[in-house]
Amino acid sequence: MGPPPEFATLRRLMEARMSKAGRREYVQVLRLLEIFDIDDLHVVVTKALQLGAVGLDAVKHLVLCQVEKRPPKLDLDVYPYLPRADVATTSAARYMSLLSRDAA
Repeated sequence: MGPPPEFATLRRLMEARMSKAGRREYVQVLRLLEIFDIDDLHVVVTKALQLGAVGLDAVKHLVLCQVEKRPPKLDLDVYPYLPRADVATTSAARYMSLLSRDAA
């Protein structure tokens, strides 16, 4: 029996993003099976896909958190190729002006 279908999705995304390097990273993800249980890794790969955290570092971090029963803390600074989101602080005055404009 082969790996669950989520592993194929992870491989496809890693190869699409990083070509040969993505293939090598995927092999490293599979090598995590030497240390961790397939069920733990399956849960983590599914979670990584949901989070859009497609990479060896993210999968390794998530599986360690899964085994150690602690919440993950993914640091986006180590993923410089991901687009940055610039979210400003909400201004209550601007929000209220939008509400009053809609009421008119």
